[in-house]
Amino acid sequence: MSSAPVAASRIVRLILQDFRTYASLDLSVSRPLVALVGENGAGKTNVLEAISLFMPGRGLRRAELAEMARHEGPGSFAVSVALDAPYGEHRLGTGIESPNDGSRSSRVCRIDGMSAPSPTAFAEYLRIVWLTPDLDALFRGPAGDRRRFLDRLVLAVDAEHGARVNALERALRSRNRVLEENPDDRLWLDALEREVAELAIAVAAARRETVERLASLILETREDNSPFPFATMGLEGEIDTLVATLPAVDAEDRYRAILREHRPRDRAAGRTLVGPQASDLLVRHGPKDIPASTASTGEQKALLIGLVLAHARLVASMSGIAPFVLLDEVAAHLDPRRRAGLFTALESLGGQVWMTGADPSLFAELEGRADIVRVFPGRVEV
Repeated sequence: MSSAPVAASRIVRLILQDFRTYASLDLSVSRPLVALVGENGAGKTNVLEAISLFMPGRGLRRAELAEMARHEGPGSFAVSVALDAPYGEHRLGTGIESPNDGSRSSRVCRIDGMSAPSPTAFAEYLRIVWLTPDLDALFRGPAGDRRRFLDRLVLAVDAEHGARVNALERALRSRNRVLEENPDDRLWLDALEREVAELAIAVAAARRETVERLASLILETREDNSPFPFATMGLEGEIDTLVATLPAVDAEDRYRAILREHRPRDRAAGRTLVGPQASDLLVRHGPKDIPASTASTGEQKALLIGLVLAHARLVASMSGIAPFVLLDEVAAHLDPRRRAGLFTALESLGGQVWMTGADPSLFAELEGRADIVRVFPGRVEV
């Protein structure tokens, strides 16, 4: 992996306006580790979600932006952070503004007071990875959950990946619609399938590169006595086989032929059956060499944490920026050995870590090493 210097930034100030349960919030912190402690429903995850908006996409809850505006507020919201970076201080901001004419709210992004075209522009200043309780069933759940997880891994190192995935989804919907309404329009279908193939191979190739790099880093840096077992990874799907065995141009040609051949079958199914939208991320528990889905609940949690930690190291290696790590209720179900191992591993990453927990005792050993923030409905205390 690359040994280039890694820039480590910290959020030193977070300001929220009419975001979720916060009418206003002005939080200053200074340490690499930040622990948000409070009862369930107090608003801890809302703080993490606000920070996650500085990545492309809809944040760690995948909610519509309009849902993030405070119910009693004007329908708009704003989130801003002051970054203390090795190359100077920067202020980043995002949110939605409510138009006066009743049209749909629009997202706003700003960097140092200047408008930015989209959240993709934030990637020059920060990268973010996260782990939430929703992912606890990742290895046992449907393949779609693992694809979304994988795409977020890719997005942290390739800020344009989300745009490609969205464009592919639009192209697939167009193809499905034409197959249903005008199945004999071969020229239109040829044109759509050319677009689908180009985007599909690009998406599959980006996923494959990230999986290969992450798997390689995990094997290179694994520690047999780590409380978090190492994972082995792979991709399963017809298009993944094409990308792995053919040059990109040949893979596109072959995939176009598959789409053309399968038009009747796809029309009957009402969807395109072969492509990145049908791929699966395969994960195995490395030390036991068993599918992650068959490991115990505790082993799956530890495996997932190990994956996220490895991914954070990969992001730093590939981007030159130590990522911010957002961990929602991650320590609650860890035994003391794994909890201590987690805190040690987090400190070694170099980036700032924001954690939540309902029980203050979970973070007792971080006294003096972390900013402990008490969270109450609509407000915080440091």
